[in-house]
Amino acid sequence: MHVDLRCRHDRKLRELAADMFAEGRGRGSVAKVLGIPEEAVRKWQQTYRSVGRDGLLNMGKTHARYGFETKVAAASAVVDGGMAKAEAMARYGIASLSPLKQWCRLYREGGAEALRPRPKGRPRGSGAGAAPMTREQELEREVRRLEAEVAYLKKSIALKAELRSRAGRRP
Repeated sequence: MHVDLRCRHDRKLRELAADMFAEGRGRGSVAKVLGIPEEAVRKWQQTYRSVGRDGLLNMGKTHARYGFETKVAAASAVVDGGMAKAEAMARYGIASLSPLKQWCRLYREGGAEALRPRPKGRPRGSGAGAAPMTREQELEREVRRLEAEVAYLKKSIALKAELRSRAGRRP
């Protein structure tokens, strides 16, 4: 049985929190009533403010994907415009603070181009044989392989002979 060690709270608890947020209660009050850490409630409150009740209740089911324009606009608003992160989350519909922080860091380091999507996986031709080998290189590689094979076989023969001599048998 797999046990998730991260502190996750069920949908019912988030529903209660959403109802309390709708009533206008603060995170300290909600945390105290529900008996959960205030830090978790703070994150829920940010999510509730940015994507609403449905976003809070569907937390963890899917990962939101944001387009290049949304990333640039949100990061630019925070870094260049001085907008608060919570306000940017609400304006651009970003469900979590983590990606916004990462976008801001990337935007500061490399501008808008740093937020451009990159292809997944290993680039083509990035293996050891990316450039075609010359005939000489192929032969050198084959010689090294054969020398290693001969050394392995010699070692194997020597070990077998040693085992036979220990057992008192003749080779």
